[in-house]
Amino acid sequence: MKLTEEQIRDGLERLDGWQLDSQGPVLRRTLRLADFPAVVSLVNTIAQAAEQVGHHPDMDIRYDTLHLALSTHSVGAITDKDMALAARIDELVPQG
Repeated sequence: MKLTEEQIRDGLERLDGWQLDSQGPVLRRTLRLADFPAVVSLVNTIAQAAEQVGHHPDMDIRYDTLHLALSTHSVGAITDKDMALAARIDELVPQG
């Protein structure tokens, strides 16, 4: 289901570090981890979670930095699937 801008903003309040790129529309988050192996490990963990729900983020690795983007391409909008996967990714990010 396509979310309204108000629903997206409400959802972002419950997420950690995600922002709305209204030109997409896309949810974006950038993470900086200890090093390249830590980023690759997180990417693999996110990939497994994404496969389980059949919804996949765009991921871009830049050494110790991971850029994430979520949008439901089939409807050209942000949906509840994107919010749910963003919340799941938040749970998977190493703390500390």
